[in-house]
Amino acid sequence: MGEKIKKAIGVQGDFKTTVLPMINYSYANIFMGGAGYIIGLYFTIYLTNVVNLSLSQAGIVVMIATLWDAVTDPVMGIITDRTRSRTGKHRRYLLWGIPLLLISYSLLWNSFGISGKDNSTLAMTYYIIVYMLYKTAYTVIGVPHTAMLPELAPEYNLRTQYNSVGYLFNSAGMVPAYLLAVAVLMIFGSNDDITSQSKAPFLVIGIVLSIFFSTAVFLTYKNTRERSSLDDNVEPLDIKYVLREYALVFKNRSFRQYFIMSLAYQFSTGFYANSRVYYIKYLANQYRSYALFTAVAGVAEAGAFPLNYALTMKYGKKKCGNIVTPLMVAGLAIGLIMQSGNGKFSALWFILMMLSMILYPFGMSGLGFVSTNVFPDLTDVDELITGRRREGVIATFSTLIKKSISGVMAAFVGFILQYFGLITGDRVSEYENATGEMFTQTDSAIIGVRICVAVIPIVAALIALYLLKKFKMTKEDHNMIRAAIAVKRKYGSVTLTEEEIKRCELISGQKYENTWLGQGNDSLESHPLETDENGNYTIFVESIKEESK
Repeated sequence: MGEKIKKAIGVQGDFKTTVLPMINYSYANIFMGGAGYIIGLYFTIYLTNVVNLSLSQAGIVVMIATLWDAVTDPVMGIITDRTRSRTGKHRRYLLWGIPLLLISYSLLWNSFGISGKDNSTLAMTYYIIVYMLYKTAYTVIGVPHTAMLPELAPEYNLRTQYNSVGYLFNSAGMVPAYLLAVAVLMIFGSNDDITSQSKAPFLVIGIVLSIFFSTAVFLTYKNTRERSSLDDNVEPLDIKYVLREYALVFKNRSFRQYFIMSLAYQFSTGFYANSRVYYIKYLANQYRSYALFTAVAGVAEAGAFPLNYALTMKYGKKKCGNIVTPLMVAGLAIGLIMQSGNGKFSALWFILMMLSMILYPFGMSGLGFVSTNVFPDLTDVDELITGRRREGVIATFSTLIKKSISGVMAAFVGFILQYFGLITGDRVSEYENATGEMFTQTDSAIIGVRICVAVIPIVAALIALYLLKKFKMTKEDHNMIRAAIAVKRKYGSVTLTEEEIKRCELISGQKYENTWLGQGNDSLESHPLETDENGNYTIFVESIKEESK
């Protein structure tokens, strides 16, 4: 059975010693994939149509909570990097985050009768606090889990395999969570439309999913093992130390390239995600098929995985992004021409919407796969520069800026849609109940939706694709860096060829003699990198085996 699972996943290595640890590590991805997926699908429209907050107020809720998330991530990164424990730096925090997750995710979907219609300030304040609590739970669990990967999987392709298994577990979180949400909404009669009468189904969804996601996190805590960190050195903690740690991150050219590329990608997906439900409901007038569209999109994204994995394993971590991202742009472009699905050509617009639900997620998965797989390698470039393993700092500096932008983006979407005159909440249902006619948004409101769901995402996706083509580090570069670090740690110095030095400088953005790797190499004894008959660095392979014990 183990071999069958291994073959189905598409990873290499013995099941017990290689694949099973990947599965144990990836249980937490059920939470990180599923919880955010349901929030992305329903939370904004829940705030506007169930709680009756305005679009701008809903945007402010998301913005403040996301900014809070951005601030707490670096703090958590420093905490994990400085943790000294027999069981490792990271595992304990997964366990500590479970109570926060149970409480906060349940509260996200229950307003205790507070309504934006009666007291919008109180309702907005309540959801800001609750969403901040959930973001704290996500940080306590997500930062240590992400920072753990470079240690568990030190080798280039092994990291891709870990991330690939994690990708499958993301789906294992999204699919049952989505099916549960749809089933509960159908049982309570809220699947065709979400209104202020939809409080009960969302309460059920929140409670059940909080238990489901917490169980997944506990399985990772229980089954994952990492090396002791008791012997790691810790520098004195002060404000200068913190500022210096994060200033060092941006010295890394590969990190800068990755960061700007992933930021553009996040702009694209963020604007689309925050406006998609309004696109389907008010521009296309096809909300009755929302569950179907979402299911098709999920299948399309999952269906791209075998292609992304195969391209990555054969051609490196950039290839899948270069090939499939144009499909993402094509899917977004349909939003520029989409018309109401209630007119004469309703079948045509339905087909086009379905096509966009296939093209966009299939193409989006390419850049997402690149971003996920490239990220752990940045810690090795950082080690080349600093001589230290700083997984937490590297992980959280990136999220500090990106989540700050994400929070502002969510507010921008709300402000843009409200500025252009989009009407939501009970005003729509009250109009339809009073007149017996379907509510029609103004032409200005439709323009606002197109800007958020298509124009901005297309521009940002094209920028991300351009930057991806500029990213320099290859598998061979990464193996060389790991080998050089291993030799340096073993002998105290390393001797590189002129070509290897040039590659280190190109990837790091630093003069070789100014890096940790290039310092202290004045010894008369030479320690070059050794390769086997296939060109693989032998000292690198030995170091991987040692780190895996």
